[in-house]
Order: sequence, then structure tokens, then C-alpha cells
Amino acid sequence: MQQLVENVGDKPPTSDPAGDGAVLKHENPAPVADKGNLPATVPPARPRNVRRLRFSIGLVAVLLGAGGAGFYWWKHSQAQLPAGISYGNGRLEADEIDIDTKFPGRIVELNADIGDMVSAGQVVARMDTRDIQQSLEKAQAQVKQAQRAIEEANANLEQQRTQQTLAAQELERTQTLLKGGYATKELFDQRTQSMQAANAGLNAATQRVAEAERALEASEHDVGLYKVNIKDNDLVAPRDGRIQYRVANIGEVLAAGGKVFTMLDISYVYMDIYLPAPEAGRIKVGTEGRILLDAYPNAPIPAKVSFLASQAQFTPKTVETQDERDKLMFRIRVRIDPDRSRDHAASVRSGLPGVAYLRADPAVAWPKNLQGAP
Repeated sequence: MQQLVENVGDKPPTSDPAGDGAVLKHENPAPVADKGNLPATVPPARPRNVRRLRFSIGLVAVLLGAGGAGFYWWKHSQAQLPAGISYGNGRLEADEIDIDTKFPGRIVELNADIGDMVSAGQVVARMDTRDIQQSLEKAQAQVKQAQRAIEEANANLEQQRTQQTLAAQELERTQTLLKGGYATKELFDQRTQSMQAANAGLNAATQRVAEAERALEASEHDVGLYKVNIKDNDLVAPRDGRIQYRVANIGEVLAAGGKVFTMLDISYVYMDIYLPAPEAGRIKVGTEGRILLDAYPNAPIPAKVSFLASQAQFTPKTVETQDERDKLMFRIRVRIDPDRSRDHAASVRSGLPGVAYLRADPAVAWPKNLQGAP
């Protein structure tokens, strides 16, 4: 029995199900170590997942600590603003301008793309104008025809003037001869009727000249209209700015008012912020401000208030308690000077977050970090 136990190693044997205490077999027998050497002990391997988990937890703790310290510093710096200066968060925006078609047609040329800087009056796209060009040539031919009609009417008018002059002379001579008894009353009546006919012919010729001139003016107006329409099919940038979107491509047929480009007007750059009623009440149009973008924290941008909302937002119209009145927020637009926006056109980006500071009291000096201007 002792020998059997030594053969099965350190693991306890499996007993007989009958419960008689006899050893039947041993599951997973371990190899017997050499009596001359100590049994080998293998330390358990440390899982890599545990190390990674501990590293991740430590990294998150460091980031949270840094974020909390940064937030505390930001709040502390905001709290150091002198009385009379208000601030609000917002995003830098620029007016969007759609470049649309005036007439239905096909795009035949694109001269700009997304991100391109364009200047006012620059042609950014052209539409197919072959049909309008044909109408223009027809109107130009009608102008030439009207000019020839005027020439003919003027010649006829000159002829009628000559006949009227001759009829007047004959009537005058006949009247003199009639007084002397050398002409009959019948001849005098004939000369009088000839004179009246010549006057009527002269008036008619004058009217025909006027009609031909009006026809020429109408044809010239048609020519001018077609030229304007052809020019309007050249899509131009109305302001200096940057192309933000290209909606259509060459060969596409668009309806009247079809959008081809959307551009940003770099001369109208602003930030909308919201201030509570007590602070907004001290702000006026023209109040001096500074815009500090997150992307350029050391470059405050001079600006001025250009708009004040006349109605509060975020709360009901009727408020009864002081706490509710404190929740009244008014929208205020702070606009950058257009010349400054043009000078820094390459840096203008719509959607850049930042903070706008407003100085309600002109006697208050700007903090050091808001004094400089790019």
C-alpha cells in the first residue's frame, strides 16, 4: 500500500465508490521528481491585461487631473476680469452667400472649387448661352432693318417737304394772278387743294420717321436685354470671400435659382454670444469688445457690438421670481471690423470656438491678455 501511494505522487488518490477505503486509481498522475534534486517550482505568469488595465487607469487619472487643473485655472482667470467687462462663449461665423443661376441652363465652365479665395466680380462659373446668343443676333439684325427704315422714312420726308414747298409757291403765285385777273378762281382752288395735300403728306412722312425711330429703339432694347442675360449667365462672386461648398458640376442642367456655389463673406465676420439680462442691459450697439479664439489664445481680435436682441431667450416671456429673471439671456452679435477681416482673410474659419469679451464701461482698462491686437 505504501508503495502505491508513493507512485501516485502528492495528489490524493481517488477512493472506491463503494466506500471501502481501497485505492483504485489516480487521475492525472504527476511525474515523480528525482530523489537527488528538489522538485522544480514554476511561478505563475503575470497576465498582460492586468498591466494594461493599470496603465489605462493611471493615464485616465492623469488626464482628469490635468483637465481639472486647466478648468480651475480658466475659471480663476475668468473670475479675475474687472467689473464692467462681460464675456460669453460662441463660435466665429461669416455670412454665407449662395451663388445661383438666374435662368435655367447647363453649366459649361467652372473656374473655382472648394477652399478657393475669390474676389468681388470674379467669374466662378459660366452657363450655356447659345440660345440667347441666337436671339441676340436676331435682335441685332432687326436693329439694322430699323436703321434702314429710318433712312427710307427720312428720304420720303424730304420729298414731301419739297412737294409742300412747291405747292406753297404755286398757291402764292396763283393768288397774286387772281388779284390781277390773270387767273381763275378754279385754278386758285386747285392750288389750295394741292397745298393741303402736300401738308398732309409731310405730316404722314414725319410720323413714319418717328415710328421707324421707335422701332429702332425697341430693337436696341432687345439687343441690350439679351446682352444683359448673357452676362448674367456668367456667375460672379458678389463679395471677397472663400468658396465653402460646390453643389453642382459641369454638364448639369439647373433650374432658375439653381445653386452652384456657397461662399463665405469675409467682410462680415462675427460671433453671437448670450448674456444674462443684468449684463446685457449695460451693453449698447457700438460697445467695444475683444474676441479670443481657442485656436489663437494669444491674439485678441478687436470687435464691436453690431446687434442686440430686443427679446430675451431661453425662458418664458412672463417671469415672477428673481431666479427666473436671472435666466433671461439676450443674443448679442460682436462683429470684427471688415478691413481687419480682409487683411486676415487666410485665417478666417467659420465655426472656430472662442470667447467674446465686452467692455460696458469705457473707463475700465482691458486686462493684459486682452490688450494686444493681431
